[in-house]
Amino acid sequence: MHSEMKTHHCYPFMFIGTIMRNRICCYLTLLLLTAACSTAKKVLPVATSSYGPVEIKRQVMEMEARHQSFVGFALYDPELERMVVAHNADKYFVPASNAKLFTFYAGLKMLGDSIPALKYVVRGDSLLFWGTGDPTFTHMDLKNSIAYDFLKNRPEKLFYLDAPFASRPFATNWAWDDYNYYYQPERNIFPIHGNVVKFARTAGVPFTVTPASFSQSLQTDTARHASQDAFVRGLRSNAVTFYPKHAGEVFATEVPFITSPETVVHLLSDTLKREVKWLKRPVPANATTLYGLPADTVYKRMLQVSDNLLAEQLLAMASGTFSDTLSVEHAIRHMLVSHLADLPDKPVWVDGSGLSSHNMFTPRSIIALLQKLQQERPREKLFPLLAVGGRPGTYRNIYKAAVPFVFGKSGSLAHVSNQSGYIITRSGKVLLYSFMNNNFSAPGVAIRNDMERIMTQVHAQYQ
Repeated sequence: MHSEMKTHHCYPFMFIGTIMRNRICCYLTLLLLTAACSTAKKVLPVATSSYGPVEIKRQVMEMEARHQSFVGFALYDPELERMVVAHNADKYFVPASNAKLFTFYAGLKMLGDSIPALKYVVRGDSLLFWGTGDPTFTHMDLKNSIAYDFLKNRPEKLFYLDAPFASRPFATNWAWDDYNYYYQPERNIFPIHGNVVKFARTAGVPFTVTPASFSQSLQTDTARHASQDAFVRGLRSNAVTFYPKHAGEVFATEVPFITSPETVVHLLSDTLKREVKWLKRPVPANATTLYGLPADTVYKRMLQVSDNLLAEQLLAMASGTFSDTLSVEHAIRHMLVSHLADLPDKPVWVDGSGLSSHNMFTPRSIIALLQKLQQERPREKLFPLLAVGGRPGTYRNIYKAAVPFVFGKSGSLAHVSNQSGYIITRSGKVLLYSFMNNNFSAPGVAIRNDMERIMTQVHAQYQ
């Protein structure tokens, strides 16, 4: 009897429990299917008739979906004091040359108005001198004769000291097989001629070699080279081979050379047309600093044409303000602790140029950096140093307009295309933006064109 009653009263509850379990299973299945569909295809916001933050974000997400890329975007309105558009703004991206904005800020915080060209002491009839990391000595694109004239005209005998330099010629994760290309010269304590050899030819004239002394190690090969480069340097030597079949009638090619104290002394003697000896001893204390070019001259070239050597050497020089041993990495650590500790996300920062794919920054941290730059310089002194839309530099083919409206820094590596900077709208607002694209397979020009299209509309329509 008790057993029958127990069975009779429990059965409805068992039936209801079965129904509930089935419903839960159906609900979970629906959730899994929805998640799978979301993973397969992102749901994009619907286009709106009015232009504003919602439409801008929709365009950014549409671009990301179309290129199957990873996009980070941040648009900051200083008048509203807030981020008006943010898409993956807290995610880390490889910045490429956007890292140079951080190098620029380091220079503003740590270097003075002029670049330290060299240091020296006089001992009787001898002048002992050493490098400060200044990359502009006889640089082929920066007219600078200050240190050259100083050494050329000194009455004392010249002795070069090799000052301590803790950074390696190549930073972490630089491409070893790019050693032959102009954009990856070696870092060192006393750069000369930009640490490159220049081969140039005009129509109907034999090509020239600068510095001329490198012509002694030049040979010609009438065969073809796998790289199809006209000039190929040895991996571990400064011997260069010329392949005429890969050379045009007119060319200008720069090939980095391997640096060393011996090479520095040889090139100094050759350039100054007077004897320079390498003195193997520690650098003395109480040295005098000879100052060279205005710092803004160096910043401008670094930012506008994206000169990698200038970026690396600026950090090396910055480290000299607090240490006798120059080091790019020491300068980065100092900046992270002293001037960048308040960024939204701590940067993964390993070099000055952005050549390393180990660098990682978030778009919102770049916005914070752009704000810091504004605190250091007024607009009229800041914007002309950056790449300017439609003007010579890396922005020369984009944002073309009679009155420039974009000022910033581009950054490109394989599968990386970024822009960060300032944009002036037609209504007169100055907005800060960071547009980062990683992990795409499309041609870089397609990514660049999409960024230009979206940001040009921001300029035209954002109120």
